[in-house]
Amino acid sequence: MNKAVNDPAPGEVWSGTWVADRLGVELVGDDRLTDLLGLALRRNPKRAHLLVSNVLGKHVPQSPSVVHGHGLALGRRVRELLGDEEAARAVVLGYAETATGLGHSVADGVALAPYLHSTRRPVPGVARAGGFEESHSHATSHLLLPEDPALLAGDGPLVLVDDEFSTGNTVLNTIRDLHERYPRNRYVVVALVDMRSPEDAGRLSGFAAEIGARVDLVAAASGTVKLPEGVLEKGQDLVARFEETPSGARGCVESAATAARARPAPTDPRPATSRVDLSWPRDLPDGGRHGFTPQHRIRLESALPAMAARLAEALPTDAHRVHVLGFEELMYAPLRLARELEQVAEGVEVTFSTTTRSPVLAVDDPGYAIRTRLSFPAHDNPADGPGDRYAYNVAGAGFDAVVAVIDSAADTPELNAPDGLLARLAAHTRQVVLVVVPSYTPERPSMLPEPLRGPAFSSYAPEDVGWLLQDLSDVTLEAPTEEREEAIQSGGAHYAESLPMEYQPSDQYQELFRTALEESSARLAQAVGAVTEIVLQERSPRPVLVSLARAGTPVGVLMRRWAGFRHGLDLPHYAVSIVRGRGIDANALRWLADHHDPADVVFVDGWTGKGAITRELTEAVRTFEAEGGAAGFDPEIAVLADPGSCVRTYGTREDFLIPSACLNSTVSGLISRTVLRADLVGPDDFHGAKFYRELAGADVSVDFLDAVAARFPEVVDAVDATVKELLAGDREPTWEGWAAVERISEEYGIHDVNLVKPGVGETTRVLLRRVPWKILARAGAGADLDHVRLLAGQRGVPVEEVAELPYTCVGLIHPKYTRGATGADGRAVSV
Repeated sequence: MNKAVNDPAPGEVWSGTWVADRLGVELVGDDRLTDLLGLALRRNPKRAHLLVSNVLGKHVPQSPSVVHGHGLALGRRVRELLGDEEAARAVVLGYAETATGLGHSVADGVALAPYLHSTRRPVPGVARAGGFEESHSHATSHLLLPEDPALLAGDGPLVLVDDEFSTGNTVLNTIRDLHERYPRNRYVVVALVDMRSPEDAGRLSGFAAEIGARVDLVAAASGTVKLPEGVLEKGQDLVARFEETPSGARGCVESAATAARARPAPTDPRPATSRVDLSWPRDLPDGGRHGFTPQHRIRLESALPAMAARLAEALPTDAHRVHVLGFEELMYAPLRLARELEQVAEGVEVTFSTTTRSPVLAVDDPGYAIRTRLSFPAHDNPADGPGDRYAYNVAGAGFDAVVAVIDSAADTPELNAPDGLLARLAAHTRQVVLVVVPSYTPERPSMLPEPLRGPAFSSYAPEDVGWLLQDLSDVTLEAPTEEREEAIQSGGAHYAESLPMEYQPSDQYQELFRTALEESSARLAQAVGAVTEIVLQERSPRPVLVSLARAGTPVGVLMRRWAGFRHGLDLPHYAVSIVRGRGIDANALRWLADHHDPADVVFVDGWTGKGAITRELTEAVRTFEAEGGAAGFDPEIAVLADPGSCVRTYGTREDFLIPSACLNSTVSGLISRTVLRADLVGPDDFHGAKFYRELAGADVSVDFLDAVAARFPEVVDAVDATVKELLAGDREPTWEGWAAVERISEEYGIHDVNLVKPGVGETTRVLLRRVPWKILARAGAGADLDHVRLLAGQRGVPVEEVAELPYTCVGLIHPKYTRGATGADGRAVSV
């Protein structure tokens, strides 16, 4: 039966009345909706109202038997729908943070299936199996981190559990993401309430047809929310008006009446928070963050009575009303403890709810779902940085004791701070009991070594960069340039199997480097600042910088320094090997996925030429995922300069001299090019490189960094202006550099784009490491090419001025090179 349900039963006040009266919001649907839902206002620019569940155990204290019972009933319906055979092949997936306990309870009802919930907490050592976005949420990114990578890979039904099914966007995003990776024939969507509009209801069947799978829906009640025109703006105005009142101060939102109810009598004892050791079973997961199997459930069931008995002994003997408060995603363990306590603590009324990230307006009115709000700092070192957390309807509720159940990752000084959760709770109850459940982290020891760091490997400070490489310093890898070129072009060897002889710059060349650095350091600082700010705004607030060794490494260090200078951030920074034609070091990616969220990784390089490495990285990441590697790495490179128009994240698209391109190892921490050779690099090894300790006297690596970083303070305003301009403009790659290279390759009869190296940086590399044929220089190019002209003169390479050149210069490697193509003096022969 469908009816308007805003009118409460006689003698009752519906906890959505306050919002309905002021905003004109109306619930239409099943008779049970007002029992299941109230209304509140959220501090969220995307959606004004919040459907507050009375049976979820999140915002509203409720009997744990009621909370667990609703999930059990839904799970049993799912099992009946699927049948035992299909239910045994199913996986139940819950949503963080609100539905982690509900999803667990549904899995209890299904009984035969393992459970996994999404998480917003990246866990080092656990590879990401997927992720998705929750468009209306205040914290959108969900991660899937199963201990067993095969958990989601089966073809049995996937049961997705959320507290409400409103637009369906979150569920569709999840299915779309997972169906691409782990296709299956059947999905079941489970929710306490189905609140889709008629338009949204039709999308589910259309989506099922699109992916060729069956999608069923199971809900305890259904209806819709009718929203009048302008409800978002009206709701935001209401929130702003009520948050400005004195009761909106941080710590607790409460009226005088609730404050009086909560205030202890002068003679009331205020004991310190007591801790209870429950003897949580060894290696039993604390929840479904990494998967929870039916066998885990059996272990938990057998341990619950003894744990609840220990908890009951810690409560005041005269306690009549006890509240168990879970912690954000940690809902199921506290829920089951509360339910068991309900059974063993005679004469005690036990309720359950959970802290949350979600900011909601509190109004002390019987017709409003959120009566009070306790606010306190996050206390689990969240990946997205510090922020406020909340406990609703606990202040002023008259509880004799509150049992706070957290995991060990959240047992931090912030928890015990004067404004922390425990202190907030202590102001509203006679006894606070703290239970700490061990945070379960799968043991997946990595066979890969820790990164190499200076001064043992490289002249950079150890905090500047960690090299995900192996040290081949004791191996002779250098070969004469002409010998290497002949082997490379004949197909007899790959360029990464040997190293060029390190170029020892003359005094004149070193003076050119110093002059170039002095003249360009401010321009470099501005580009560093711009690309770093764009990364922080668009990619991640706490990125993990991963430089492509070695040209990217000085840039990565400078970006790290800018983030520290401008924002006080201490960003992790690593250098990895990528080899044209061989891809990126897959073992380095595995190490990164074991220690960081791949979604936070930002690959860094110095500049783009024609875009070959950009394409190489994109293909390498795709191959890595296809072969079972962790998902989530974004292959788009962030570069200082993008003259080839190959990427969206850059500091400038000008082709100018980046002085670090003038030198080899002596401006890159004394590290060689990376090496990939089968007899030196095994399938479980990082790629290799050498540390040229003997060149320390000529090393200018740190001088280069210091010279650029010294200009940071003077370019702040210019950086802000550049970033504003870049963010407002069109940064889509045009790949005009690649087109130019193809044109030059054909025009000069080379017929191989790999022998055409565009841009100042790539031209310099040609002159230092390869056998150059000729240099094309844009007519009128000035000091940016002084070092190029000097090197070309030393090697007898002609410099040809070209009127219409998209780059400042282009280096052409000698086509079809053999040693017969050099003169007696070893210089290139013009043809």
